[in-house]
Amino acid sequence: MSKKDVLKTYRAKRDFEKTPEPSGKKGRKGKGNIYVMQKHAASHLHYDLRLQIGGVLVSWAVPKGPSTDPRIKRLAIQTEDHPLDYANFEGVIPEGYGAGTVMVWDIGTYENIKDISMQTALKEGRIEINLHGKKLQGAYALIQTTYDKAGGKKQWLFFKMKDDYADARRNPVSTQNKSALTGRTMAQIKKDKDAVYE
Repeated sequence: MSKKDVLKTYRAKRDFEKTPEPSGKKGRKGKGNIYVMQKHAASHLHYDLRLQIGGVLVSWAVPKGPSTDPRIKRLAIQTEDHPLDYANFEGVIPEGYGAGTVMVWDIGTYENIKDISMQTALKEGRIEINLHGKKLQGAYALIQTTYDKAGGKKQWLFFKMKDDYADARRNPVSTQNKSALTGRTMAQIKKDKDAVYE
């Protein structure tokens, strides 16, 4: 399947004459494995986890955001794949699909812990990775739990695995409120409107 086909759903949901989001039409080959966690003040505030797999950013909406406590399991709903350009997107999405302010809350790279490919792990519904972000580090897991046939969305659990970076006392979602890319707050991003940072 071509990259164009993979991003068909993403493009179909957006009017790129109105939204500042990247269309991904030019394509972009990223080096390494991109990891990004975007804070998204849409109709409901949530966080979007994105991992570079097979030339796109495979994406999950995490309503309550990430935790560094291994005991806490977060719901993660798989959404459409996004173009690699989206990793650097910060701005205000106008009324329509996904309207609201988007912040690059955390960004970095990841490495696959398992001895199978990320594509296989995604298909099997069990992903284990080491995050090397500016805010989140160490081992995390994504485990698929259900598949909503009517809605067509896979539901997963996203959680911190036990390692030296696990910390039950830390709450990064409530204590770290600035962009890992630009240092701006959500209010400042809304004020500055849209921008894509390279």
